[in-house]
Amino acid sequence: MSGYPVLLHTAIDARDCRGLAEFYRELLGLRYRSGEEVPTDGSEDDADWLVLVDDQGNRVLTVQQKEDTTPPTWPSEQVPMQMHMDFKVPSVEELERHRQRAEELGATVLFDRTRDEGEPLYVLADPAGHPFCLLVQ
Repeated sequence: MSGYPVLLHTAIDARDCRGLAEFYRELLGLRYRSGEEVPTDGSEDDADWLVLVDDQGNRVLTVQQKEDTTPPTWPSEQVPMQMHMDFKVPSVEELERHRQRAEELGATVLFDRTRDEGEPLYVLADPAGHPFCLLVQ
């Protein structure tokens, strides 16, 4: 047993809980925790807390419904980003593929640092405005 706490997951607030969860589910190849899938029986989707897990069932990310949230305005400090996630990819080709895929899923490029030979990266905003980075490492 470790003498340190273990990260359970990262939780992100969003006005559209399901929409943002779907974005990250698709972007990262995750799945919903059992019982939290999109309703297929015609019932209302009243999700206000969704847990995304990896193939082994480990929690990776949660999305929490929060009506009164303001998207970050990065790089401006007017509304700080509060937190962000970094996702590594193995090559510039993969960086471009994942950037394009993220944009197709609803992300917006905020900053392009792909000419940096040491660590090419993009800063993107998810559909709720949270910045995240895709970088070559």
